[in-house]
Amino acid sequence: MIAMKMHMPRRTFLRGVGAAVALPLLDGMVPAFASAASSRPRRRFVVAYVPNGIQMERWTPQGTVGLALPSTLEPLAPFQRQMTIVTGLTNRPAFPAIGEGAGDHVRAAATFLTGVHPKKTEGPDIRAGISIDQLVARELGGDTQLRSLELCIDSNELMGACEAGYSCAYSNTLSWRNDTTPLPMENQPRALFERLFGDVTDTTRSARLARIEADRSLLDSLLGEVARLRTRLGTSDRGKLTQYLDAIRDVERRIQRAERDDVELPAVERPTGGIPPTFKEHARIMFDLQVLALQSDLTRVSTFLMSREVSPRAYTEIGISEPHHGLSHHQNNPAAMEKLARINRFHVEQLAYFADQLNATLDGESTLLEQTTLLYGCGISDSNTHTHDNLPILVMGGGPAAGLRHIVCPRDTPLTNLQVSLLDRLGVPVEKLGDSTGKLDLGS
Repeated sequence: MIAMKMHMPRRTFLRGVGAAVALPLLDGMVPAFASAASSRPRRRFVVAYVPNGIQMERWTPQGTVGLALPSTLEPLAPFQRQMTIVTGLTNRPAFPAIGEGAGDHVRAAATFLTGVHPKKTEGPDIRAGISIDQLVARELGGDTQLRSLELCIDSNELMGACEAGYSCAYSNTLSWRNDTTPLPMENQPRALFERLFGDVTDTTRSARLARIEADRSLLDSLLGEVARLRTRLGTSDRGKLTQYLDAIRDVERRIQRAERDDVELPAVERPTGGIPPTFKEHARIMFDLQVLALQSDLTRVSTFLMSREVSPRAYTEIGISEPHHGLSHHQNNPAAMEKLARINRFHVEQLAYFADQLNATLDGESTLLEQTTLLYGCGISDSNTHTHDNLPILVMGGGPAAGLRHIVCPRDTPLTNLQVSLLDRLGVPVEKLGDSTGKLDLGS
């Protein structure tokens, strides 16, 4: 915010910020160039996270060859040749440090993509580590209009302490831009649509072209306004204005890039306001919008918190009235364990829907599924005891079908070893991530 005594129309300034952070899909002006660009394979990365543990006996395949999918993963059968199930991984930073005690749910989420033990605090002095999705976004985001998407299903309005003296900031997101900056997650389908495509009624070419012209006019007017203001500001405000100008230049760069692309999208209407009435509807429209964002190359990185740790959601649409978190502490009660397994499978059914959409969407000579590395899992295995070893982890896509694989890791193999290998696959090599000790062999 620029603080000044002279008059500046507030609406103009806010619209300028909106244009800088909420670009629509900008249609192509040079089809020949776009055609050549679209034929090149693009690396993409998507993370989907589910909370409160998994019934591991219904997740883990028997053996490593000639596999049959366990019951929780059966909905993914059409895509099993593009799946790697990884068991035995440990997220050591999610365990409590000496004297910390409870807080396993919060630590599970905060460490899942960072590999860094979070600072226990209820105040603003939160600290974790950069998440792998943001490492990928640094590399791939320069070629897209949006560096990354951070999405969720549950409300992101929780404040204060969420569990055992830990700030809600740790459980409200999976994504960290750096060790002190958690990225907010969006759960409103309409807000996500407008961030992707602007304030248009649908994704048709005519609607998007109209938005291009409106944004171009807005940027031109802002540049003129900024030039007039510069000579009237003090040193401090000039520094702030320089940052604002940098944001405008970034918008211009992204407009220029988008004008070189020509992407035809399905005609999708803007979602109505509010949250869909069921988890299934909500999850699937958020997955649909991610497919559109990847297909149109608006972004190549997306992180989806399908439900927050300690979620009290009751899945009445599949006949379960008890809160999810309560069921996860099943005390080995067979009825509670059966209901938890049904929730686990229900989540996987939504992932299967997403995989089907990716597989049905062509990307050059392959499909979006083949061009997208998808990481799915949870930061807790046995929810009844809050364990962070032998985690349920699944990797899909990212290349041609090679057959269903089950990688059984030696005990205490860090989860970050897998993530270092995934970063290699995505062309973002790092020597170390969090508590990593090496790389995991993912095969071909």
